[in-house]
Amino acid sequence: MTFSIKTREKSIEALKNEQLDLLIIGGGITGAGVALQASATGMKTGLIEMQDFAEGTSSRSTKLVHGGIRYLKNFDVEVVADTVQERAVVQAIAPHIPKPDPMLLPIYDEPKATFNMFSVKVAMDLYDRLANVIGTKYENYTLTKEEVLEREPQLKHEGLQGGGVYLDFRNNDARLVIENIKRASQDGGAMVSKVKAVGFIYDHGKISGVKAKDLLTGEEFEIKANIVINTTGPWSDKVRGLDTKEKVTPQMRPTKGVHLVVDSSKLFVPQPTYFDTGKHDGRMVFVVPREKKTYFGTTDTDYTGDYEHPTVTQEDVDYLLEIVNNRYPEANVTIDDIESSWAGLRPLISENGGSDYNGGNNGKVSDQSFDQVIDIVEKYQQKTATRFDVENVLNHLEDSLSESKENPSAVSRGSLLERSEDGLLTLSGGKITDYRKMAEGALKEIQRILKDEFNKTIELIDSKTYAVSGGDIDAANAETELKALAKHGVEQGLPEEDAEYLAHLYGSNVTQLFEKISETTPVDGLTLAETLGLHHALENEMTLTPSDYLIRRTNHLLFMRDTLDTVKQGVISEMANYYDWSEQQKAGYEQELNQLIAESDLTTLKEGAK
Repeated sequence: MTFSIKTREKSIEALKNEQLDLLIIGGGITGAGVALQASATGMKTGLIEMQDFAEGTSSRSTKLVHGGIRYLKNFDVEVVADTVQERAVVQAIAPHIPKPDPMLLPIYDEPKATFNMFSVKVAMDLYDRLANVIGTKYENYTLTKEEVLEREPQLKHEGLQGGGVYLDFRNNDARLVIENIKRASQDGGAMVSKVKAVGFIYDHGKISGVKAKDLLTGEEFEIKANIVINTTGPWSDKVRGLDTKEKVTPQMRPTKGVHLVVDSSKLFVPQPTYFDTGKHDGRMVFVVPREKKTYFGTTDTDYTGDYEHPTVTQEDVDYLLEIVNNRYPEANVTIDDIESSWAGLRPLISENGGSDYNGGNNGKVSDQSFDQVIDIVEKYQQKTATRFDVENVLNHLEDSLSESKENPSAVSRGSLLERSEDGLLTLSGGKITDYRKMAEGALKEIQRILKDEFNKTIELIDSKTYAVSGGDIDAANAETELKALAKHGVEQGLPEEDAEYLAHLYGSNVTQLFEKISETTPVDGLTLAETLGLHHALENEMTLTPSDYLIRRTNHLLFMRDTLDTVKQGVISEMANYYDWSEQQKAGYEQELNQLIAESDLTTLKEGAK
């Protein structure tokens, strides 16, 4: 079954003409998880996403399925238990995506350090019990100072006491989203990107659907559904604000996270590394190797700007470079060494939106936040801002970011499932690790509503064992099975490295690519493997623009910057042929891509520094 521009047209017709059981607004990881489980039950399911799938937030994470070990400093066992157990579930249903990648945690003798050598061993032992990896090759161990430096010679020597190594997982966030979406489509769901919700429709005062706009054609149409669920992450409040029948109080507190990428020859780490910032602020930072590159982050700052377009600022760069150069003093990383970057928003809920990545807030109001309060109050007095705007800024000033509080409406730690008086469901907050569990909680409520209010009975699937698209391999032997899949590609003429890359990207679906090797001629500027991947993305992954492919279906922009300028021309030309773009359309998509590349390259900041 294909999932392409052709199925998009059929899906839009279905959205226009059918009475849906469930309409999902938002195609990030939360909406994708709900779509997979809903479609698998057989209910009539639709999903609309105003951008590309995963474009808003779910392609902009730290790209780890992180276990939250820092919570164990305070023995918050429940949080870590939930996280590591759910991580194992996600790895089982998407075994080609999250991959085990043990984390090094160097320990420094510094004020306010998260761990010392004693406490890190206690935490890691407890962590292993919760993750059920005692007695396996992934069981934790400690390193002496000398052993840490032998592994990472560039690390700062002064104050280093030793280190711990424990199990963590790397992730391909955007791929996890698209594989959920593809499975939902395969199971009969109408999954459509570039369609925006612009309002709601009502029946006797209750929400009965959505007014939508196709951003590719400009057409507006109505979608009728028994239940509408809002899964738009940082946009949750904005979508709730479309509901003219309800008074909406903002509940989201988005924070911005920034990551920077350099070549591994500039900063080499053999494995993911996680350490205190050295600023005595209770925060921590990751440094992660990926595809011959090294990336590091993240920042965690309150955000009130353009949600569709968060950008990396000079302040973000300065903050991360100071931390990395302090920990790796011989590296001397400068802004000119940064090959690519990304900025994303984390959809935190005001009342319990802590960050298990880097420590969240320290409880103090920043100068920036203080200035924002003064500014918004002045605008309110001048009648250029609304009460909603004031409440939104004030909600960003919560002085506690702890996720230890559990909301009665939560379906997982730090998430929220609520229903308005007129029927709109909103599933917000949470982390990528929790996406399946959040969706499961939402489906139980959807099941109840359909039964009680529409006299329709549905049977829920066991989502702990229902694989995403490409996930039909044995999770316990994922590496072996992926190697075996790659071998088929090698036997048909692909270089081993290319075959393995495709197998890890597409999982069990890679056989569809290998079947077309003999009939595929490489596109100018692309290898055979790259051509196979592009064709598969066009036919089976709803790839509508060059940016969709080079940023979210693959990691070309982030981790293969060296070859991007060559590859992009082949991609643009082949997509122009496939979609029969006019020269004007082709130039427009190329301009859009070049602008995104320039932002990722930090071109403006680099020019300003000269």
